[in-house]
Amino acid sequence: MCGICGEIRFDNKVASINNVQTMADRLAPRGPDGSGIIARDRIALGHRRLKVIDLSDNASQPMTDPELGLTLVFNGCIYNYKELRSELTDKGYTFFSTGDSEVIIKAYHAWGSSCVQRFHGMFAFAIWEMQSGRVILARDRLGIKPLYINSDNKSLRFASSLPALIAIEGVDSSINHVALHHYMSFHAVVPAPHTIINGVKKLPPATIATFEADGTRHDSVYWNLSFDSISGDEKKTEMQWQEEILEALRLAVKRRLVADVPVGVLLSGGLDSSLIVGLLAEAGQTGINTFSVGFESVNGEEGNEFRYSDLIADHFSTSHHKIAVPTHELLTTLPDVIASMSEPMVSHDNIGFYLLSQAVSKHVKVVQSGQGADEIFAGYHWYPPLMESVDPVTDYARVFCDRDHKEMSSLLQPQWISQDFSQDFIASNFAVSGANGGVAKALRMDTTVMLVDDPVKRVDNMTMAWGLEARVPFLDHELVELAARTPSRYKIAQEGKGILKEAARSIIPHDVIDRPKGYFPVPALKYLKGTVLEHVRDALTSQAAKQRNLFKADAVNRFIDDPSAHITPLRGSKLWQIALLELWLQQHKL
Repeated sequence: MCGICGEIRFDNKVASINNVQTMADRLAPRGPDGSGIIARDRIALGHRRLKVIDLSDNASQPMTDPELGLTLVFNGCIYNYKELRSELTDKGYTFFSTGDSEVIIKAYHAWGSSCVQRFHGMFAFAIWEMQSGRVILARDRLGIKPLYINSDNKSLRFASSLPALIAIEGVDSSINHVALHHYMSFHAVVPAPHTIINGVKKLPPATIATFEADGTRHDSVYWNLSFDSISGDEKKTEMQWQEEILEALRLAVKRRLVADVPVGVLLSGGLDSSLIVGLLAEAGQTGINTFSVGFESVNGEEGNEFRYSDLIADHFSTSHHKIAVPTHELLTTLPDVIASMSEPMVSHDNIGFYLLSQAVSKHVKVVQSGQGADEIFAGYHWYPPLMESVDPVTDYARVFCDRDHKEMSSLLQPQWISQDFSQDFIASNFAVSGANGGVAKALRMDTTVMLVDDPVKRVDNMTMAWGLEARVPFLDHELVELAARTPSRYKIAQEGKGILKEAARSIIPHDVIDRPKGYFPVPALKYLKGTVLEHVRDALTSQAAKQRNLFKADAVNRFIDDPSAHITPLRGSKLWQIALLELWLQQHKL
């Protein structure tokens, strides 16, 4: 896991080493163990390294293979790199390192850009063909690793975070109308290629972008998630589905143990992370490092789930670490949390993951995390009603979206309101073939869009702020494909994740499986009061906010006067949502 960046010129000018160094410096927390820059005329590439596989300098980046004429910068992990290395060795390739980075170079040379089809893992990388001048950018199937782009007909710049790009001059930082609408309506999810500013785009997941030496760009999508059944699926019993899912998850967890350093687990005490611990124990792992975080209660809402994480830690005799965060620390930590966000992310979980990652990084460099199970196995409450829905677009939007277009008009200044981008996006996504029925359509969008730009991005940003690599076994693409084909009725059973719950009963205690659904609760950011409320008021009434002129003053004042009265359908604070956006823009001086 690392940070990558680069600048490629299409106008025959020399690439700026200073720009690449500036971006690399901003990416330093992602890769505290090493750095490097390579520059040649119109191309400069930068890298920050977190040593996880092949801890020697032989695996340093940017990595060049002069014999093949290829240079690579890579962020992520290819879990099947040893198998691919063996296959490539049989084809006559020789290796100077023992890690996964060099395998990408050889695989690209052997199979071209289709090499990504062979990778099991999470990745964002850039490859420069020295002879042709061509540059290839690629991102993993489920967008686990980020890749941001600033480009025009003169140059291409890319980086693992948006703040790294805006640290250099010349990037258009004006607000993107479409992204603003999504942020305010589509539960703060801004789908690729948009970001909140016009000058930076995201490479979509499962996409290869090829840039020729003259700047010509061609994008290709190499993977799509289908919910259509394959031959034999119709004959499977529920028990057979359970067995296949559990076996696929076993393999996914095993794959994510590939490392030359110890691997721990972020243990929330919920079904998903508990199942990961159980499967590791089943495979013979002992003394597993597990980590949990909790906060103070507010308005009678409990701020931790330690009783469940303790249960799992005791049951499997893990080496358990609990981090309890008092409310007064939230305000002092918030600026650092916001600074670590590549994009404005409204979820309260951010501060939980940030503080948890800070503590975890003192013990291990790699952890497994349970993100993704809710999206692929229908764990959210909005899925069951869609089973019989005759208008799934409207029914989904009613529950998931934070506000409709009418309410948007009462909050945003008129110049920021045009068409209903979020509703249109949902409708167009649901209309694509390959998913029949409201549940399947919602799961496909949540897995390939919402998951990418909310939970997965949150985990990446907050763990990498402390040089911690997070691996997500539920997003093994083979498991995701299997879950997609699993009949919806099995997934929505038992108020969600029914098929996974039943599969888990042979692995973990029933008390955890049958508990109410939980999350990283941070009540102080839901029921804003005291110093946190004052901090929010100061941001939204500042001169910077007034000059930006995004929100109507009367709407902002209503939220501030009674924060608890303005809660979204998904139980988030509407005041915190607008405050977080303003705080993020101010934090990054936009």
